Amino acid sequence: MKFRPFFLLPILMPTMAMAESVFLPDNNPFMGNYQNQMFYGIGQGFDTGILLPPPVKPVPFYIGTITYSQPTSFFRIPARRNLNISMTLGLDEKNGWKWQDYTIPIGYVTEDIALFRYKRIYMGTGAGVGLQAKENARLGAKLVFQFKVMFGYNINKEWATELFIQHFSNANTAEENNSYAFYGIGITHNF
Repeated sequence: MKFRPFFLLPILMPTMAMAESVFLPDNNPFMGNYQNQMFYGIGQGFDTGILLPPPVKPVPFYIGTITYSQPTSFFRIPARRNLNISMTLGLDEKNGWKWQDYTIPIGYVTEDIALFRYKRIYMGTGAGVGLQAKENARLGAKLVFQFKVMFGYNINKEWATELFIQHFSNANTAEENNSYAFYGIGITHNF
């Protein structure tokens, strides 16, 4: 059975209608008026081959990420550009995969754009490209592409917390492309 997220539309549409415009001057939902940001996040892996997986097949595969960001815009939409270092950690075998074989560092550059903001809550999406330290049987290439959706809450002007769904793939640049998918949580600090 394919996952179809259309049931979310009745929930998201009223929220988006009440949202503040992300096009207002000095209204970067990620960073406010700050010029630098650090993100620290952890995530749980899921075994799936789709872009935004439902969280139904958790596996013993984890990710830790540290990100440095600066504010920018994408066609006048508030955004942030990011330098990311992630470390995946596999601990066991499950669903026919030896997850411990995929304990690999990944370095990548991304850009996140703000989709909407309502008071202290925001939503964004991002994409990027990078390299994992070694080729493996799951992705079949060192080259990786990343896609992310995040929901954030600004605790105050300097701190926020984010929930995220993150997907890594080789975008079919190699024969194997089984992807990595994570659900996670993180904190940001603006300075």
